[in-house]
Amino acid sequence: MIDTKTTLAIAATLAALTGCQTTQQVMDASQPQALAMATRRAQFEMNCPGATAQVISREDVPPVLMYRGTPRLEYTIGVSGCGQRGTYLVICPEDGSGCFAAAGRRE
Repeated sequence: MIDTKTTLAIAATLAALTGCQTTQQVMDASQPQALAMATRRAQFEMNCPGATAQVISREDVPPVLMYRGTPRLEYTIGVSGCGQRGTYLVICPEDGSGCFAAAGRRE
């Protein structure tokens, strides 16, 4: 039979291992939310419910202050529809608190 200390050590190890994700995995997990945010904003601004989006680039950005702040993910997303095109910068904190689509540039 396993004692309490061993059980706690195993549980802590498993929690630590399952909680560790690579930057790539975090970016993959946040990408659908970033795409949805850019799509909704573009559909409104372009007055085009059929606008569609695609990721142009994505990047992991460290906090503004070295030991404070939240690391964030930045996605550059292109949106097109109804004869219009635009790009949006979508910022998602790595803590999963939600994404923000910054003002776009339309052509």
